[in-house]
Amino acid sequence: MVKVTAKNLIEEFGFELLNNEEDVAFRPITTSDLSRPGMEMAGFFTYYPAKRIQLLGKTEVSFYETLSDEDKVDRIERLCTYDTPAIILSRGMEIPKFLLEAANKVGVPVLRSHYTTTRLISQLTNFLEGQLAPMTAIHGVLVDIYGIGVMITGSSGVGKSETALDLVRRGHRLVADDSVEIRQEHDGVLVGQAPELIRHLLEIRGLGIINVMTLFGAGSVRNFKRIGLSIHLELWDQKKQYDRLGLDEDKIQIFDTEITKITIPVRPGRNLAVIIEVAAMNFRLKRMGINAAQQFSEQLTNVMEDGDRDDF
Repeated sequence: MVKVTAKNLIEEFGFELLNNEEDVAFRPITTSDLSRPGMEMAGFFTYYPAKRIQLLGKTEVSFYETLSDEDKVDRIERLCTYDTPAIILSRGMEIPKFLLEAANKVGVPVLRSHYTTTRLISQLTNFLEGQLAPMTAIHGVLVDIYGIGVMITGSSGVGKSETALDLVRRGHRLVADDSVEIRQEHDGVLVGQAPELIRHLLEIRGLGIINVMTLFGAGSVRNFKRIGLSIHLELWDQKKQYDRLGLDEDKIQIFDTEITKITIPVRPGRNLAVIIEVAAMNFRLKRMGINAAQQFSEQLTNVMEDGDRDDF
């Protein structure tokens, strides 16, 4: 499935399409890597990265203008291939001679931006890395709790949505319910969001679909959030040993990224919203270097060692 085209760049950044036909704007963009074809303008095409967006800044265009008309035609025709997703001019510069003719022959969109070349590279790279990042979907809920993106998972009917509703009532922000779309933007960075169709919606059994933003205001939702913590809800199992100190830290892996996972048993009388809220705060403290479980363990070890010395 085509995720990004030149048409998306035009809508996102307000680029000007210089081609006569708009159909060329639907050529797919498959990589976030960009290229400034300085060596290519000099005639070296051995390692030409044709599948990247080609950015023509002041340096490239100024050098191009020093070439003879024969070399200009040669360089520009070799620059425009059937694989080239787009050619973008920065600084609102005039289109170089022969470029539009060569681009139209093979259907390469030629765009013009008023951004400086450096800013254009930064803006495009950030946008493309976000749009082209690997993505998956997980059944669960994502809530922003004290700045921590907490993903709540568990079997159907365990109480994920009801817990999310309680967290929203306590002032936290809903990102997604039922399905969380997760993309890995960089190494170690997972960002979750809701599918467009169910954004800002919660499904509560017996009540139906509710719009959280309508009920609680714009401050109760956000469109996306970096995921830092995973909390798995499961029905209480009397035969299972649950962690009572918090020394052991489980992990789950999504793509190449590991995030901390906490399993919370569910049974009547437990206030899951408060427990998850405290889990998020405790996770923040651990990232700041304050680990209550570790401190307790060290104090307990010291007491035991002092007791052993007193026996002598």
